[in-house]
Parts: sequence; C-alpha cells; structure tokens
Amino acid sequence: MMMQRVTGPRWKGKGFADIAAENPMSQIVKKLESSMKQSRIKAILTGSVSLLEASTELADLLNRSCIGRQIPNAEEDKHWFQLSSEETMYLQHALQSLVVVDEKGRPLNDLELWNVMKDRREAFLELYKAYVHLRGKNWVVRPGSQYGVDFVAYRHHPALVHSEYAIVVLSEGDGNGEKCSRLREWSDVQCCVRLSGSVAKKLLAFFIDRKGIDETLPSCIQRFNVEELIITRWVPEQNREECHKNDDVCNSEKVPAT
Repeated sequence: MMMQRVTGPRWKGKGFADIAAENPMSQIVKKLESSMKQSRIKAILTGSVSLLEASTELADLLNRSCIGRQIPNAEEDKHWFQLSSEETMYLQHALQSLVVVDEKGRPLNDLELWNVMKDRREAFLELYKAYVHLRGKNWVVRPGSQYGVDFVAYRHHPALVHSEYAIVVLSEGDGNGEKCSRLREWSDVQCCVRLSGSVAKKLLAFFIDRKGIDETLPSCIQRFNVEELIITRWVPEQNREECHKNDDVCNSEKVPAT
C-alpha cells in the first residue's frame, strides 16, 4: 500500500462544477438546519433508524443536502424520509434541529438517544464519529453497502459529481476489533482495493481511536482521534518515475497490496 495523491473530482456534466460552486453544500445544510428549527420537526425512532414526515419545502432541502432516504409515497403533499442512526444523531445532537421521539411519542434528549443508538447499532461510536468528521468538512456522506464499505463520500450532490472515496471505518487501540474487523487480513485489503478501484473510487480507511475516553456523553466524540489513510494498489511500472521525483512519497509507502 502507499499514500495516493488526490485527483480532481469527476463531474457528471459540463458546467456542473460551477453549479456546485454557486451552491456550497455548507449553505444548503444551514438552510436545512434553519428550516427544521423553525418548524420543530420530529422524527419517530424505530429500531436504529428514524422516520420523518416532511413538507414539500423541507423534502427539497433534505434531498439537496443528501440527508435521509426518501420513501416512495402515493400522497403528493406528504413526504417521508428514513434517517440512518448517524443522520438521526447528527440532526438532533450536532445541528440541534430535530426532536426524536420514541414509538409512544415521548421526546428523547441527546443523552437518551445516544444510549439507545449505542445499544442498538454495533460500532455506532466509530461510524458516527466518521460521519460527523466528513460532514464537518462539507462532504456529502451516503451509505456504502453496495460497494462493501461503510460510506461513500461526494464532493457535492450525487446528481452533479461521482463519489470520490469509499470509506471503511476501523477501531483503533480500544481492543474492540470484532466490531470493526475489516482490513485486518491481507485478503480483505486486496478485495476492498480492487473493488473500489473498479468503480473509480479511492479506498479511504478511517482509524478511530477512542482509547481511554469516557463515552458517557455524546460530546465525547470531539475527543476521538481520526487517522485517515488512503490505500491503493502499487503498480511499479506506473509509479517508478513518480517515486524518483518525490522521495517523500516513496518513503511513506507500506507493503504493496498486489
């Protein structure tokens, strides 16, 4: 494996980069946050996901910000969205723009929701930290199960640009290897590298270190450390000249994934 230089985004059409520049994702999320706060939106927790009923205006903002999955509905004036556990916690705790209620209609505060998610979702702590980390950098984060990873990350809306990263979230230094056990064997590394490469994505591993941190409160994720590592196949024929030009890159290489 070696550190890979980041190439530019693959826009889906001419002028799409300009459209994205004129409509920053950070501003779209701010509009969503403001709209949800004003409307005091509620979501019903069911299992480790939540269901949210949205107006036409809110549905547009949710779709533009790429949060939630819209559920097909025959009624034109009603729009339902399913939020993942990470999205649910992000909207309630990080943005303070959502009220999550249980199936009896009782509102859950941040601590109650935090404890529920930890109990119901395996590796929730690592996944939520990764999600918040990416959203904080204005990346669009979508589920990556179809590619065998945790998330895929887009520079902007998926209608405008292809995803750039296939992200695997790993636990580091807490003895919790069973929850985030991928990439522990070379065969896993090879499979992930080849699959991500075949769909023109870079494989990005997030190592989440939460060793020795009190996880009682949701605010603890601010103290989790995230190490990012891009993993790619090393092809000597393609990289020999580049290595001669940049010794620092060569020195950062690890064992190649062949």
